[in-house]
Amino acid sequence: MFKKQKLSIVSILSIILPVLLLFTPSVAYAMHIEDGILPAQAWITWYVISALFVVVGIWEIKKRSEENLHYKPLLSMVGVAVFVISCMHLPVPVTGSCSHPCGTPLAAIVVGPWATTVISAIALFFQAIFLGHGGITTIGANNFSMGIVGGMSGYLSWKIFRKFGSPIWLAAGIAGFVGDVMTYLTSAFELALSLHGNVSLVKQWMIFFMGYGPTQLPLAIFEAIFTAAVIQVMVNRRPDLLPGIIISGNAKGVK
Repeated sequence: MFKKQKLSIVSILSIILPVLLLFTPSVAYAMHIEDGILPAQAWITWYVISALFVVVGIWEIKKRSEENLHYKPLLSMVGVAVFVISCMHLPVPVTGSCSHPCGTPLAAIVVGPWATTVISAIALFFQAIFLGHGGITTIGANNFSMGIVGGMSGYLSWKIFRKFGSPIWLAAGIAGFVGDVMTYLTSAFELALSLHGNVSLVKQWMIFFMGYGPTQLPLAIFEAIFTAAVIQVMVNRRPDLLPGIIISGNAKGVK
């Protein structure tokens, strides 16, 4: 169970960390997909698709919160983590944008992939409003790539590797790597789908993705290591926060 002292510290950090980010001076680089890049038909479509996942995610959060009183505090901590992690960006000169770790594969393992779509959308909203990272009109597209594809592909990788008996740290690391790379493959696809013009869609898709590659691949490795470390530490020290992970005996899967 959460101790009151730990909860108070978590609550304070959840307030202080975003505030510190707001007042930390930094160079303003474009991050995620900005307003004005996607045509109206495209960003509206991505909004609709993303909204369908978010609605299911809200229902899942409500259901799990009623079953477990500690779920909401855990969700809040993970939400702050996704916000902070996805603010760690490196400029990409070729695309005029940035690469950054996502945090959504980690979130999907801890609180579930559906809930991750909700906290990702919230993080993207506040990043767009307060930090100028990404656009308001493109939250749907950005959430689809980072929160939906990134979270769910990472979670699926985690489930598959755990099912076949992979160590927890390895399955989590692969989840972090796969979710990160899939996020940028999807983001590049969203850009190519709307901007390929007379160039073939696949060619333009690879051009955009290769623009991200030099910075994103090292970040994907970093996210793999970070995700593996966090999940392994949580399992070792607070397995009660991850009741779905089977760690006893020769168990190989996740409930």
